Amino acid sequence: MSDTVSTPDLITGDLVLADLRASDRVDATRQLAQVLRDAGRVTDLEQFLADVAAREQQMATGIPGGIGLPHARSAAVTVPSLAVGRVVSGPGVDFGAPDGPANLVFLIAAPTTGEADHMTILAALARRLVHVSFRQSLLEAPDAASIARTVMEEVYGR
Repeated sequence: MSDTVSTPDLITGDLVLADLRASDRVDATRQLAQVLRDAGRVTDLEQFLADVAAREQQMATGIPGGIGLPHARSAAVTVPSLAVGRVVSGPGVDFGAPDGPANLVFLIAAPTTGEADHMTILAALARRLVHVSFRQSLLEAPDAASIARTVMEEVYGR
C-alpha cells in the first residue's frame, strides 16, 4: 500500500465553502467539519470536532498570510480529506496567527491510522501557502469547484 493520498480526491468542490461566514474559529471549524460529515468523510461530527479542538489547544493553527489551518487525526475520519473555507466578507476568522485573522481556512482531516497522510497533506499544503500567488488565486477563484481544482493542481499536481 502506498503512502500517497488515493481516491477519492482529497478535496472536491463539495468540500469547499466559497463564502464562509463564521463568528469565530470554532464556528468556522464546525461548518467545515459538517461539510466533511455531509460528504461521508467524517462519521462522528462531535468526536472529530473534539479531536480538532484538542489539537488547537496544543498550539494555535493560524499562520501568516491570512491562513487558518485546523487539523486532526481522528477515528471519526474515514478517508484523508481537506475542506476549505473562503471568508469573503467581514474581518476574517481569528486562528491565532501573528498577522491577524484568516480569510482562507483549510481543515485537514485524517484517520487515526493516517499519520503519513496527515503529515503529507500538511507539508504539501504549507509549501504552497507561502506563495502569495497561490493564496490570491484561491481568493479570486469564481466558485467552489475552481478552488478545489486549484488546490489539487497546485498542491498535489493533479
